[in-house]
Amino acid sequence: MGFLTGIYALLFYVVAVIAVAGLIYKIVQYRNTPAPLKIPTTPAPTTRSGVVLRLFREVVFFESLFKGAKWTWLFGWLFHFSLLLVLLRHLRYFTEPVWDWVALLQPFGLYAGITMVLGLGALWGRRLLVERIRYISRPSDHLILLLLIGIGLSGLATKFVSHTDIVGLKQFTLGLLYFDPSPLPPDLFLLVHLLLVALLILILPFSKLLHIPGIFFSPTRNQVDNPRERRHLAPWAASLDKIEGDE
Repeated sequence: MGFLTGIYALLFYVVAVIAVAGLIYKIVQYRNTPAPLKIPTTPAPTTRSGVVLRLFREVVFFESLFKGAKWTWLFGWLFHFSLLLVLLRHLRYFTEPVWDWVALLQPFGLYAGITMVLGLGALWGRRLLVERIRYISRPSDHLILLLLIGIGLSGLATKFVSHTDIVGLKQFTLGLLYFDPSPLPPDLFLLVHLLLVALLILILPFSKLLHIPGIFFSPTRNQVDNPRERRHLAPWAASLDKIEGDE
């Protein structure tokens, strides 16, 4: 194993451990955070199946964002849908043989990389040009968008500027899965791309990107609107209620 391959292999192993541990910690924290009040955003579903449907619409179609800001919804949905296609396209580096449906997605995933960068550019422009959004934007908001744009541009560069050794890259990624990394192609754009991806994975559990699992724990979205039919009592408050009842 060469020096460059060893550095990147170690980097991804360390980043993967930190990201998984961090995500588990944050999800457990979300799960244990008290929700003492019944606060679903109305109009809200009155059944559990309705809540599931609401979360589905929110995750897939960004329903509340569509109602609130059409342009933000357009560019946000463009970015997220493009990102999904790009991630599915990248499955070819982790499967052997490549699944048929992944092979069919290859051209769509390639051009989705372009629309992903366009969507990100529009979202960043919104933070720079819209005064009320610029006022509440923190440096971390800009840095995350720049990081994502950098990942998109460097990934496109490996295709349209300097063609990367795809076979060598796939051998490296498959080797990572089996703890036996093959030599990593020493392509500049590829090295930058992988470094930025590793940085993104590293900050995932500690940034606003945690809205990915966080939406499922939001009481404004996951609560049933039934305060008259059923008393809402947080688990931590149940013991206090029982003590008061005994007294």
